[in-house]
Amino acid sequence: MNKNFALTFSAICVVVNLALGTFVQMIHIPLIFLDTLGTIFGAVLLGPFHGVLIGLVTNVVQGILTNPRDIPFALVNMAIGLVVGLVARRFRFTLPVAIVTGLALAVIAPLIGTPIAVWIYGGLTGGGTDLLFLWLLKSGNSIFTSAFLPRITGNLVDKVVCAALVALILPKLPSHTLAKGSNPFLKGTTLQ
Repeated sequence: MNKNFALTFSAICVVVNLALGTFVQMIHIPLIFLDTLGTIFGAVLLGPFHGVLIGLVTNVVQGILTNPRDIPFALVNMAIGLVVGLVARRFRFTLPVAIVTGLALAVIAPLIGTPIAVWIYGGLTGGGTDLLFLWLLKSGNSIFTSAFLPRITGNLVDKVVCAALVALILPKLPSHTLAKGSNPFLKGTTLQ
């Protein structure tokens, strides 16, 4: 793998995460965040190590630029990079594999993010799910359940969409770009 390419592509993936995440948050699209699309893309093309780094840098930069509350959630983004990178090393990242991976991420991300939200912020994170969290909590649910259910709902849509978008974009990339990554399934082949 070309180190300059890996560094440049990783930086682009961080920018994609930040730009799409900020844009979607500004226009208030329900159940979609797109703030891990770059992490997923980088993990597929460059591997789990780079996926983890992209996730970490994304949340640290986001925390510095806009909201320090995003920094602890770097663990979620890092886990996404690790899981996707490992899946992409074992299987060709086709649309069916992407959908199954997105469904797995829809459970993994809230399982990691919910304890962070509960432990550090008491379940409230200043996001769109706070009203649902409060309603569930007042309805007699535990704090974990009240924080987990809204997160899994949003992640079911978002993570499947992000993973599917990556699977659909990969075949459109030039083969010489795919060959610069470290994914053995993408070297010297066309994905169409």
